[in-house]
Parts: sequence; C-alpha cells; structure tokens
Amino acid sequence: MKTNEEIFKILIEEGFSKGDVSVFDTYSSPNFVEHQYGFFPPNVEGVKKAINSLHYSFPDFSLAIDDMILNGSKVWGRMTGRGTHKNKFGPLFPTGKTFEITVIDIMRFETGKLIEHWGVPDRLALMEQLGMKPPPKLIMKIMSLLHR
Repeated sequence: MKTNEEIFKILIEEGFSKGDVSVFDTYSSPNFVEHQYGFFPPNVEGVKKAINSLHYSFPDFSLAIDDMILNGSKVWGRMTGRGTHKNKFGPLFPTGKTFEITVIDIMRFETGKLIEHWGVPDRLALMEQLGMKPPPKLIMKIMSLLHR
C-alpha cells in the first residue's frame, strides 16, 4: 500500500498537473468531501470537473510541490501553480498572460484513500496577474464597508 505522502504526490502531479483525473477514482474514498470553495459539486466528480476546467483555460497548468508536511492522517503541501491563459476562464476571454501563484493543499486520508481535501489557491494573485482585479477605488469601498 502506498503512503499518504506518495498518494498526495500522485494526486498533485498526475491529477492536478497532468490532468489525469482517473487517479482520483483510484485513490479517493466513496465518502470523499471537497472543502475548497468552487462552482462544482463537493465530491470526486466535482474535483475532476474542476481539474478539466482548469486545464481547458490553462492547458499548460502545473503544480510544483515546494514543501510537504505529514501531520497524522493529513498531508499539507505548499505548491507553486503556473499556467498560461489560452481559453476562456469564467467570464474572462483568453489573455495569453502567464501566472505563478502559491497554492496550499491539505488532504486527509483513511486506509490509503483520500477522504477530504482543502485547497487554498491565491486567487487574488491569479486575478491580478490575469488583469481581472477590481479597480483600487472599488477595493477601498469594499474594505470600508467591511470595517464598519
């Protein structure tokens, strides 16, 4: 049986980076829960759709594992995500711009199967690098409303 760290690497390198979503069928529990906020169902099929969508928008998308920490049944990873915006991404038409962001992933395993995943990509950095960030005046207005 593979270790949790080995499965983490497979899911990141084969699943997220190379777009081979079949690894999630192999290494995920039927009770898997996705906790990352997104637009897909919080299950294995949703993760596979999210990865396919990501690779559609950024065909050269990759994640490089920079640090990995084991904590009981959880593996924590700090990664660098990179890609080039070649196809529509949400409402944004292709810009041809490249990005490089930090991504934190936490995966919890039970008996050699992924049971939970939390993903925290630096979406603000992604939006800024693709030219999607809101104008500074709007940001300041939102901040002032939040601090009332």
